[in-house]
Amino acid sequence: MSALRREFWAPVALSYVTFVLVGLSSGVGGVLLPTQIDDYGLDKATIGTQFFAFSAGFMLSGSTAGPLIHRLGIRASLLLGGGTFALAGLFTAVRPPFLAFLVAQIVAGYGTGIFESVLNAYLTDLPGATTLLNRLHAFFGVGALLGPLLATWILTFLPWTAVWLVLALVCLPLLIGFYLTLPAREAPPPASAEEHAERSGLLATASRQPAVLLGAVFLAVYVGLEISVGNWGFSFLVDEHGQSGLLAGYTVSGYWLGLTLGRFLISPIATRLGMTATGMTFLCLAGVTLSTTLAWLVPGAVMASVSFVLLGFWLGPIFPTTMAVAPRLTAARLVPTAIGLINGVSVIGGAVFPWLTGAIAQGIGAWTLPPFAVALALLQLVIWWLVTTRMAPAPSTASSS
Repeated sequence: MSALRREFWAPVALSYVTFVLVGLSSGVGGVLLPTQIDDYGLDKATIGTQFFAFSAGFMLSGSTAGPLIHRLGIRASLLLGGGTFALAGLFTAVRPPFLAFLVAQIVAGYGTGIFESVLNAYLTDLPGATTLLNRLHAFFGVGALLGPLLATWILTFLPWTAVWLVLALVCLPLLIGFYLTLPAREAPPPASAEEHAERSGLLATASRQPAVLLGAVFLAVYVGLEISVGNWGFSFLVDEHGQSGLLAGYTVSGYWLGLTLGRFLISPIATRLGMTATGMTFLCLAGVTLSTTLAWLVPGAVMASVSFVLLGFWLGPIFPTTMAVAPRLTAARLVPTAIGLINGVSVIGGAVFPWLTGAIAQGIGAWTLPPFAVALALLQLVIWWLVTTRMAPAPSTASSS
């Protein structure tokens, strides 16, 4: 293992920093929304269409990442994805017209998706992949935690476009690092027609599996809840509880801090207590439901802030734990395809539900965020119960998520 670390520590460390950047780009969104609304003179529903644009690019990356890795190798694919993300950030920094901004969000989503897919594929091939991947996704939470702080600080003396300029500039040294530390790999020979047909057949078969589809819907609701609160929580705290922009930004950062701590802490504790992965997820979902209910029914800005942090904490382990139990949803030969399908569909929730949250807030009021979150939390519980009824028994040796 020490030899592995000496050989791969640099690209692995760069992978972690890259996921911090991905988390940053996600975490700044909610803080930027009010200034974007004022700048472009749009309502919340219209400005929320950027969620669809970003998700469209992300979903497109899911269908092209595999062929890119196959033809170009890991290093070139990362350079392409990172370069695309950096270009989108630089373009956004010049404050384009809104329609051009939406196009830039498509490009940014594509670059982010390539970054994520390629790095997941790269770390999966290394020894100790489970630990490496868990840490990788935890560093997303670190970035999401820092994002609102960064955006709030920058907005005190610069326009919102400067935030995207910073993201683009941070990306550039990462690309140089990957170029210097990863080898240029030879692309494998082109797949035969039979291999292409087999891959298509696997996707069609996986998409007809009820357990896989339920898992996809479950994560779509999860991502929708996570991103809705992360993006609109700032506006809710300012509009409904009269918090200052600085305090609201700190609260949203606390939400992402809770999510990060949940991923680091809950699973090890649950394992020591002898809880199964499914049981731990039910516990987390109960915590999510309680936290959203507190935000809705208990008055006061302090309780709203506390409930947001608790919500992030209980949300944290749900996504990685669902991925960990994905092999129990289908046959072994379909597991990689099923994971790709579940991950791809989850992005739809990250677009639809935040947009719907903004549209409801625009028409009725920002106070609707907590009850909407409660509805999504209850829906998660129902879908997870349906997922567990279709799971294969856990292997006797698998005691942790």
